[in-house]
Amino acid sequence: MVSSVLCRCVASPPPDAAAATSSSASSPASVDPCGGAVCGGPDHRLRLWSLFQTLDVNRDGGLCVNDLAVGLGRLGLHRTEGELQKIVQAGDKDLDGQLDFEEFVHYLQDHEKKLRLVFKSLDKKNDGRIDAQEIMQSLRDLGVKISEQQAEKILKSMDKNGTMTIDWNEWRDYHLLHPVENIPEIILYWKHSTIFDVGENLTVPDEFTVEERQTGMWWRHLVAGGGAGAVSRTCTAPLDRLKVLMQVHASRSNNMCIVGGFTQMIREGGAKSLWRGNGINVLKIAPESAIKFMAYEQIKRLVGSDQETLRIHERLVAGSLAGAIAQSSIYPMEVLKTRMALRKTGQYSGMLDCARKILAREGMAAFYKGYVPNMLGIIPYAGIDLAVYETLKNAWLQRYAVNSADPGVFVLLACGTMSSTCGQLASYPLALVRTRMQAQASIEGAPEVTMSSLFRQILRTEGAFGLYRGLAPNFMKVIPAVSISYVVYENLKITLGVQSR
Repeated sequence: MVSSVLCRCVASPPPDAAAATSSSASSPASVDPCGGAVCGGPDHRLRLWSLFQTLDVNRDGGLCVNDLAVGLGRLGLHRTEGELQKIVQAGDKDLDGQLDFEEFVHYLQDHEKKLRLVFKSLDKKNDGRIDAQEIMQSLRDLGVKISEQQAEKILKSMDKNGTMTIDWNEWRDYHLLHPVENIPEIILYWKHSTIFDVGENLTVPDEFTVEERQTGMWWRHLVAGGGAGAVSRTCTAPLDRLKVLMQVHASRSNNMCIVGGFTQMIREGGAKSLWRGNGINVLKIAPESAIKFMAYEQIKRLVGSDQETLRIHERLVAGSLAGAIAQSSIYPMEVLKTRMALRKTGQYSGMLDCARKILAREGMAAFYKGYVPNMLGIIPYAGIDLAVYETLKNAWLQRYAVNSADPGVFVLLACGTMSSTCGQLASYPLALVRTRMQAQASIEGAPEVTMSSLFRQILRTEGAFGLYRGLAPNFMKVIPAVSISYVVYENLKITLGVQSR
C-alpha cells in the first residue's frame, strides 16, 4: 500500500531532486521524471488520499497516534508509540495532536527530501545504490565501526528484491513512515558540535557514540576541547577582563569605552595586567567539562531516552541541568576569577592569596555571591542557543542542501556563533548582576545587595542600557574565540588520533 502511492519509475533520485522537491507543493508534476503519469499530479494526490483513509481508522479526518498504530499495523508496519508520537509532532503544524490530510502530505514531502539527502550522502559511488561497503564506510566516517555481517543485516532489512543493495525506492519505502530521529545517520550528520568553547557559554555537552565510549575516544574529544578552550580564552582574555571592568565600574558618570578601558588597564598595571584572572579561567575548564559530561550522561538515563541522540527538548533539559550541576561545583572559581580580574596591582600575590583573604574577611558565603542569577541565566541561554541553532541549521538545509545532509563546518560555525549571540543577549542582564554581586567587596563602601534590589538600582540609576554594559567587548570576542577554538581543536584531534566525524 505504501509503495503503491510512490513513483516506481526511477531507481535513484535525479541530481536536482532535493531542490525540486521544495517546489512540489505548487507544481507536483514538475518534480517527477515520469512527467506525472505515475507519481505526480492529481493521480498522485488521489493515491496519497487513499493511504490517508487507510490509516484514518476512526474516520475523523485526522491521524492521531492510535490511528497510525492500528493503520500501519494493518499494513505490516509496526512502530513504537514513541516513534508514532515523533511522526505526529513533526507534521502537526496547528498543534491539535493529529495530522489532517494537508499536514500528512506536507510531512511526507518534507521527510522524503531529508531521506534523499541522506541517501545521496551514503551513496559514495554515486551509482544510485547503497551496498554493504558503503554502509560500513559511512558509519566509519561517523566514528562507528561495524562488521560486514552487520552491514549486510542492515541491508536485508530494506532489500526487497534480494540484490543485497538498496536503491532509492527501497530506501524511501523503508524509512518514509519512520520518524527522522530513527535514522542515526541524519542525527550524527546534523549533530550540534558544542566542543567549541567561547568563554562563559553554558552549552549543551556533546554526545558520544557507544564505540567512542568503549574505545576511550570520548576523553580525547574532551581533552582536545579543553585545550582549544584554554588557548581560545587566553587569546581573548583582554576582552574578557575589559568586559568585567565595564560591568562593574562603568556608569552614566563613568562611561568607560573600549579604548579608554584598555588604556586604563595598561596604565595601572602594564600590558601583563590585561590577562588578570585568566589563569583561574583556564584552570576551571577541565573540572567544569568533566562534571558537565558526567552529569549529562546520568541525566540522559533519568529522562528515559533510549536514543543515542536526544531530541531537542530532552537536550535542553539534560543540558541545562548538567550545566547547573557543573556551575554549582566550580562556582567559587568563578568568584575568584572575577576578583582576580578586578584586582589592583599588588592587591593579591596570587589566586590562593586571594581565596584566603576572601575567606578571612567575608566568610564562605562570599564564594557563592551571584549564584542565583547565574543559575537563572543557564535556562534562557541554553534554550535560546539550542533553539536558534537548530532553526538556522534546518533552514539552511531546507534552502541550500542538495547533495549532502552534512551542512559543513563553516555553516555550523556560523549557526553556532549566531545562536550563541542570541543566547547571550537574553541572559546578559543576569550575567551582569552576577558579576556585580561577585565583585561587591572590591568596591569601597558598597552595601550588601540582593539580586532584585540590584536590578532595581541599575534600572533606576542607569536605565535599561545599564543592564548591557560590557556587551561590546563580549561580542567582540565571540568570532575570534570560535575561530581560534576550531583551529586548535582540529589540530589537537590530529595529534591525539581522534577520528573525524
